[in-house]
Amino acid sequence: MVVAVIIPAYNEERTVARVIRAARSSPAVSRIIVVNDGSTDRTAAFARKAGAEVIDLPANMGKGAAVAEGVKATSAEILLLLDADLVGLRPSHIQALLEPVLRDEADMTVGVFTDGRKLTDFSQRLTPFLSGQRAVKREVLEAMTDLKSCGYGMEVSLSRFARHANLRVFYIPLRRISQIMKEEKRGVVRGFAARMKMYWEIILFLLGVKLPPQ
Repeated sequence: MVVAVIIPAYNEERTVARVIRAARSSPAVSRIIVVNDGSTDRTAAFARKAGAEVIDLPANMGKGAAVAEGVKATSAEILLLLDADLVGLRPSHIQALLEPVLRDEADMTVGVFTDGRKLTDFSQRLTPFLSGQRAVKREVLEAMTDLKSCGYGMEVSLSRFARHANLRVFYIPLRRISQIMKEEKRGVVRGFAARMKMYWEIILFLLGVKLPPQ
């Protein structure tokens, strides 16, 4: 089966190339697509230099819309969603996420950090349904009618859809992997504001409030 990696990215020039290199090292991966979600830094340039195909969105459309653009760009049967700010990603993590779906034992896998940074480990143990590291059968994403509009609620939407559709979901421990926190990327004040915006979008999505175009 053909596997394509989709990496939605907004101002992730520090880490996106490392994520791409790890994905390129996986023999199961056929294509790597970075959806540059209106970045104002060198995310797109670094992604291309690292060997990924890049889709440039004219403005920041939100994570769900970025993933939807990536899905449209490939006909791969299995889609591996990865965040662009991962630290410590290895081909073994990718293989662990993909194997249950490739063997048709799962419709979706969800990666949960462990043995890494205490803050990110704790956050993922508390809310594993918010993890952005997922291997998903194509038909699952195609069946989601709210993918473009769910913003940061994309992972919540995926988890909720999987539950309602009785999909087979495996949670996969990803050892010694973490993410750069928003406060580290943008400074304490701007990073905290970005985190609150993310949580607010998730709350609105859970309440059924349609998000306006970003």
